[in-house]
Amino acid sequence: MGFKIEKLEGSMAKITIDVSAEEFEAACEKAYQKNKKRISIPGFRAGKVPRAVAEKMYGKEMFFEEAANIIIPDAYEKTYDEAIKEIEIASAPKIEVVDMEAGKPFVFSAEVALKPEIGLGKYKGVEVEKIDTAVTEDEINAAIEKERQNAARIVSVDRAVKNGDTVTIDFEGFVDGVAFEGGKGENYNLEIGSHSFIDNFEDQIIGKNKDDEFDVNVTFPENYQAANLAGKPAVFKVKIHEIKEKQLAELDDDFASDVSSYDTFAEYKESVKKNLTDKKEEDAKKQKEDAAVDAIIADSKIEIPEMMLATTQREMLDEFAQRLRYQGMNIEQYFKYTGTNAEIMMEQVKPQAEKKIQTQLVLEAVAKAENIEATEDDIKAEIKEIADTYHMEEDKVKETFVGEREDLFKKDIVMKKALDFIRDNVKEKAAKKTTAKKAEKTEDAAAEKEEKPKKTTTKKATAEKAEKADKAADATEEKPKKTRAKKSEEKSE
Repeated sequence: MGFKIEKLEGSMAKITIDVSAEEFEAACEKAYQKNKKRISIPGFRAGKVPRAVAEKMYGKEMFFEEAANIIIPDAYEKTYDEAIKEIEIASAPKIEVVDMEAGKPFVFSAEVALKPEIGLGKYKGVEVEKIDTAVTEDEINAAIEKERQNAARIVSVDRAVKNGDTVTIDFEGFVDGVAFEGGKGENYNLEIGSHSFIDNFEDQIIGKNKDDEFDVNVTFPENYQAANLAGKPAVFKVKIHEIKEKQLAELDDDFASDVSSYDTFAEYKESVKKNLTDKKEEDAKKQKEDAAVDAIIADSKIEIPEMMLATTQREMLDEFAQRLRYQGMNIEQYFKYTGTNAEIMMEQVKPQAEKKIQTQLVLEAVAKAENIEATEDDIKAEIKEIADTYHMEEDKVKETFVGEREDLFKKDIVMKKALDFIRDNVKEKAAKKTTAKKAEKTEDAAAEKEEKPKKTTTKKATAEKAEKADKAADATEEKPKKTRAKKSEEKSE
């Protein structure tokens, strides 16, 4: 097997690969063995038709396509391992069969994107806005109150429903006197004031008592996800089984010892302040890095080949599908519930994919310009950090995270060091003050957003999973890791 590389315009290359006639014949035999049970010719039992007879009747080409699909992935993978010594392949290949005849070498081409050279802009002394990491008393109190709410006891009460109570109800919804799908629930726990049900549903429960049965009248929003219900008035038959309230603890030493390892409330409050400060400083560090990298990208000349971008988009979609599986949902279900498809999602992740590639190229260029390398001490420190994080033995980390991918492991360290270099060399400037007028507009926008009614889905569990999946997509990691583009993008035609 041999290959030749032809560099094309626009950071592209064509790799022409030829496979010996003997190897192609062996692939044809594999194709015959795989398919012989499906070959039917009068005079022969099923699965017993000799290959020569089948080829005489249907032509020698009958096994060629299957043979090509057998031989291409392995041949390309072997070629990839050799070709990357000469070129930096940055995409999955576009495969095209060049020559496929009996008794002759099998020839195919693989068009690939190459990692583009970039014109690196200014990367030292990049100006970013200084981020205030001071923690206010209000923030400390809010964090403590959140913990207080989480630690609250939920107890049954014998009184009328108040805002903030949790009620256990049965309900069934009707539109024009007819019950609709997904509008029924039994022993459902609803927090009054959570606005998890449409319109003023929860408001109409306030003042009612245990065992009360009554009607709740609502109108579905015009933009409700179920088109058959959108904008329509509905009546819900409701019965209350139980009323529960939160009982909040006093903010004292006993509370502190219950929710933390501290004996006094003063110590606990100080720990809350420290945790908030650490979180703000970590967030500020990330924001500073992102702002600096964005500025370098804007000042650099970067042209991304379309195939490289498309490969990254597919990788991101695959990663998203894997995260969905961890949540108990597959990608087909997600498409169904959200009314989307692979093509739409590919377009949605395109900006993220572009940013991911730009970030990787910039960090690589900075590392090259500053001769940043992964030293033995860096590798040991990274292994120790992973071991501490995952509570693993360092030898196990080496086996799991390093092993055969040592080059990628080192590259990740170099990328981190390049990012540290950029962050350590930024110039911080005071943030612009927000004018009173601007602040007023921001507050108005926030208030308007808060007033919009939330939808109630008829399949709440499904919607929650889909929402989590959406957030997972939005939170896709931007720091790139190299993925070997070994798999064929297309089967032979």
